[in-house]
Amino acid sequence: MREDHDVPLASLTTMRVGGPAARLVTVSTIDELVDTVREVDDADEPLLVVSGGSNLIVADEGFEGTVVHVATGGVTPESADFCAGALVRVAAGEGWDSLVERAVAEGWAGVEGLSGIPGLTGATPIQNVGAYGQDVSQTIWSVRTWDRRDQAVRTFANGDCGFGYRRSRFKGTDRFVVLDVLFQFEIADLSRPVAYAALADGLGVPLGTRVPLADAREAVLDQRRSRGMVLDADDHDTWSCGSFFTNPILSPRGFDDLVERVSDRLGPEAPLPPRFSEPDGRVKTSAAWLIDRAGFGKGHGLPGPAALSTKHTLAVTNRGGATTSDVLALAREVRDGVEEAFGVRLVNEPVLVGETL
Repeated sequence: MREDHDVPLASLTTMRVGGPAARLVTVSTIDELVDTVREVDDADEPLLVVSGGSNLIVADEGFEGTVVHVATGGVTPESADFCAGALVRVAAGEGWDSLVERAVAEGWAGVEGLSGIPGLTGATPIQNVGAYGQDVSQTIWSVRTWDRRDQAVRTFANGDCGFGYRRSRFKGTDRFVVLDVLFQFEIADLSRPVAYAALADGLGVPLGTRVPLADAREAVLDQRRSRGMVLDADDHDTWSCGSFFTNPILSPRGFDDLVERVSDRLGPEAPLPPRFSEPDGRVKTSAAWLIDRAGFGKGHGLPGPAALSTKHTLAVTNRGGATTSDVLALAREVRDGVEEAFGVRLVNEPVLVGETL
């Protein structure tokens, strides 16, 4: 365990913004993680738990309290059976893409579509991280947490995690600190059926085809690189939180209203917004499509200090010298512009600490 003071939190986030932490404690074991959280809670002091920082934006003023940086590690196969799959326990501080890379090498199918996503494993169930037709809820068996209210270790089975589109019971609350995640992977040489059209095109296969795991991973990485979604210190398009806004989910009537507003603004011959049916009867549409049609194209805001990615309109990026205030000012401009144009209010995906959008 290491303790530091007045450390800029920008260095712990992929957006590279945020003021200093009054106290920063880096923990490398579960016992250190639990003991530090309990110590801070017993002292009734402010606490912020940080993992990979890929979905976090901290105010320029920083955080007046203790920041616990999770640096635990370990990938432990607990059982492997062709019918039941491989049960693998992964520490919260284990790098997510490193886990995906190992899963592909080991023949553990189910997360190959989540290649290249930054951050650590413990954060993935909180956001129910997903991409290219997969999300982590499809492979998570259980999540082990520290319950700060009850001061006890508590394990949640998949069905108790409240998973939905970019949400879980762990999101929007600081009660639970993820300690590790138990995954159940299919043992297979082939990927899950390819469910994303651009990915299928890149692979040269029809939708629904299963391809070798390594091929699926490389195709996903290619797609993400083309959108600036694979971290690269030399590419400011990757200095971001990935997708800044979630895709809106509307009632059928709300989607009809959106179509009408698109027609009024862009003309009756304009393409319709994308439509994806949800299991509960609602309709999901594309935030990137709305942002672009509202007049915020790739690179909007250049030369910066904050601008939309030159590769993908859904990413708000730091062009090298941005502050949190700069990033959020651009995000507000985009959010308010989309709402004015189409009547849909976009919701931010990153967690904001000490700020509101």
